[in-house]
Amino acid sequence: MTAGQGLDRRDLLVGIAGLGIAGLSFAGPMAAPALAQAGPLNVFAHRVMQTVATGAQGGDITKDWSQKTGTAIQWTTFDTGPLQERLFREASLGETSVDVGFLLNTQAIPRATNLFEPLDDYLKRDPLEDAPDIFPGLMEGMKVGGKQLAIPFRHASSGLHYNEEILAEKGFSKPPATIEEMVEIARACTYRRSDGTAVTGLCMPGVTYPNVIDIARAWDGDFITADFKCVADQPAMLNAIKLLRALFESGAFPRNFATLSPEDVNVWMQTGRAAMSLQSMGRNRIYNDPQKSKFPSRIKTVAVPASKTLAGKYEAAPAKVEFWGLVIPRNARRKELSWSFIKAMVSKEATLKAALNGNGPVRASTYADAGFAGTVPYAAEELKVLKVARVPMPAFDEAARAGDLFKEEAEAAVLGLKTPEEAMASLVKRVQPLLPA
Repeated sequence: MTAGQGLDRRDLLVGIAGLGIAGLSFAGPMAAPALAQAGPLNVFAHRVMQTVATGAQGGDITKDWSQKTGTAIQWTTFDTGPLQERLFREASLGETSVDVGFLLNTQAIPRATNLFEPLDDYLKRDPLEDAPDIFPGLMEGMKVGGKQLAIPFRHASSGLHYNEEILAEKGFSKPPATIEEMVEIARACTYRRSDGTAVTGLCMPGVTYPNVIDIARAWDGDFITADFKCVADQPAMLNAIKLLRALFESGAFPRNFATLSPEDVNVWMQTGRAAMSLQSMGRNRIYNDPQKSKFPSRIKTVAVPASKTLAGKYEAAPAKVEFWGLVIPRNARRKELSWSFIKAMVSKEATLKAALNGNGPVRASTYADAGFAGTVPYAAEELKVLKVARVPMPAFDEAARAGDLFKEEAEAAVLGLKTPEEAMASLVKRVQPLLPA
């Protein structure tokens, strides 16, 4: 999942930010002149966060807060990598000028609890507006050691994209209702079209754990559980690896899958080289871009289908979701002011406005808004996912290494260098020592 040029609407990446804020009375009313004298609120973010917070379609969600507090907002933006490095460094200092930052869920690692302010007391003393309206999986994903480290602001959730024209050519009038049907359609839609285009049934950018986990979740599976157990050798993940191996053998999965980037998958979908893809739902806009796509408005997006063996348990597979949250550094100077800003950013009104600006909304109520639903054709499908979605794996210090090992073993299995059972057994053996005790 990528936050790329900023999580293209819902694409997510790896990054983080920190907050630093000068002191105000927590419960008392804010004195606008005093706040103004204290200087602007310094927010460290990815450019996309500023864009969705201040866009034209929904409006500037920070404007009212600035007027009420007399505090301007200073956005300092970075690409994801530099943002992560700079914010952890700022939060490690004796004091920082950073007031608010954006933290990616993959960075909610144990050592982050020493750098960012736990928000539990703030939530009790000065609650968010209708906190239960925020998807519970997102709130839980920002807890470390039982403490709420960040408040979700932006998400990217996975979906199944399909080219309805290609499916229709092979006799399918609707998308797959189960993961088993997806395999059937992928095989049937691996063919050469009348214009000479060779179509591959299913495409995704490699077999990294975030990509494969979407398939494993069709059986409610995991790579690493929330309590840090590696379960890659269990039936659900084995089913996912076997599925990809079988599609690869039949030509319904790209021969060069290991080198495909998300941008490559964009092109495959836009040009009809792929019938379906598993990617962030936000890719729908890219796939249907009339300036680049041969199939504008013909590529649809639905929730990742669950296995028929889970019928009655889930309306959709509990696919992955990744997200950014707002944090306050422990060494910040104006923490109460920071908290008031966070509250304003995640209010119901602000969440809706940011969604109209292209943000991935973190509240269920946003999806009930007709204005929002009218701009996002897959809104109802995304809501199905968000009700059950969870992070691809919990954050921990060796997560990147574990991800590298997953990619190595999964590639070996899909290419046939190892059996799925051998590859996943090896993966568990190699990953378990990396996990927190």
